[in-house]
Amino acid sequence: MSEEKFLYGANVYANGIRQHYLRYGGKGKPLVLAPGITSPAITWGFVGERLAADHDVYILDIRGRGLSSTGPDLDYDLDSYADDVLEFIKALGLKDVTLMGHSMGARIAIRAARKNSVDLAQLILVDPPVSGPGRRAYPANLDWYTESIRLSRKGMSAEDMQRFCPTWTEEQRQLRAEWLHTCDELATRISFEKFHTEDIHLDLPHLKVPARLVVATRGGVIQKEDEAEISSLNSAIEIVHVENAGHMIPWDNEEGFYSAVTVK
Repeated sequence: MSEEKFLYGANVYANGIRQHYLRYGGKGKPLVLAPGITSPAITWGFVGERLAADHDVYILDIRGRGLSSTGPDLDYDLDSYADDVLEFIKALGLKDVTLMGHSMGARIAIRAARKNSVDLAQLILVDPPVSGPGRRAYPANLDWYTESIRLSRKGMSAEDMQRFCPTWTEEQRQLRAEWLHTCDELATRISFEKFHTEDIHLDLPHLKVPARLVVATRGGVIQKEDEAEISSLNSAIEIVHVENAGHMIPWDNEEGFYSAVTVK
């Protein structure tokens, strides 16, 4: 049996809010992971366990999710999310950080690196929505998120969650059913809408740190023409693919995910 890498959960006051995080490993260079639109930090715990073999891993509860600050008085735009990540890194005194983001978290990582890359060593951008003004819509349904959040507030089982996540294991569905109610519906709605009004492509030419784009081959989020545009905007961005994986890559092809995010 492998040794458990989870160290502790904690809170830090940064960018004017409480930011909750989970820490794994504690050795090696820091890796900060920003999950997606309805993924509390704990749901990425299995990834933290694995990545902690080589990194000091911090998984964030993005504002409006998990145990971080939430509520209608907060902003849920890309700049606010990016400032949260940058101030989190500053508050903990982290240096030479690998900033990994999945889906919305990857959009946050891009904006954060555009704003200030002083403490960043590299970006790992896992299947970010490439929607934006005048662009193809993000291929997901807002109602899928909001309906499942409302049901989770009442109490859901792993069996109930199967309707929304039919390919996941019972353990994965159980964890999502337990924690999804912590995802604020307003934050989710605003964030989803901003997928279509905020454009990460404007940031890409200004990235000053090495970046790797990880694409799910059957996710439908990033298509060949999107890859071509991203390369035209910043030819230094490395693009790798994970076969047989949808948008939630490590849930579909866990080993393929680790292979893709490992910087050789």
